[in-house]
Amino acid sequence: MDEKTALRQMDELRKNSLNMRLAAEKWASDFQTLIAIILSARTLDETTIKVCTELFKTYSTAESLSKASSQEIEKKISLINFYQNKSRYIVECAEKLVELYKGNVPYNIDKLIELPGVGRKTANVFLSQVGKDGLGVDTHVQYISKRLGWTLQSKPEKIEEDLKNLFSRENWNKVNETLVRFGKTHTSRKNKDEILAKIKRIK
Repeated sequence: MDEKTALRQMDELRKNSLNMRLAAEKWASDFQTLIAIILSARTLDETTIKVCTELFKTYSTAESLSKASSQEIEKKISLINFYQNKSRYIVECAEKLVELYKGNVPYNIDKLIELPGVGRKTANVFLSQVGKDGLGVDTHVQYISKRLGWTLQSKPEKIEEDLKNLFSRENWNKVNETLVRFGKTHTSRKNKDEILAKIKRIK
């Protein structure tokens, strides 16, 4: 597999995707983007967007969220899966941002993954969303990249490595968004696999 072929296949994925808003997109600040990505794990994007829209009316900055109790936040995000754990994570994350970075979100993956609730996938999705070098590997990226032959690996870290070797740096931040949007457009496994089989034949 070479990058030119993979880019042509990625263009076809876009053509077969609906132009829907993802949970990581269109927030007013880096802080809100990061919190939305944390909350979106194993939760529908539309639910995350709805919850975060309300949450940020009261807690729009790291400073304001850092002063909240996790019990207060639980009430605000109860529609989110694992909301009890996530309420604690995002309050602690806000506290760390205030303590270490004056409320700003760092653009460094090593610093990001030290924040509560932020793993490598979340950090990479955040970086790609703010225009930095990042390539987040979630279940959509895992499944689609393997079906297209972009990787033979199963572990997210190894898939990330393969994809970063396949795509040049300026294309890294397009991968997650494109594959996630395709994955969310085609929820039927049979339909998804039929389209991916056709796209795989693109040379």
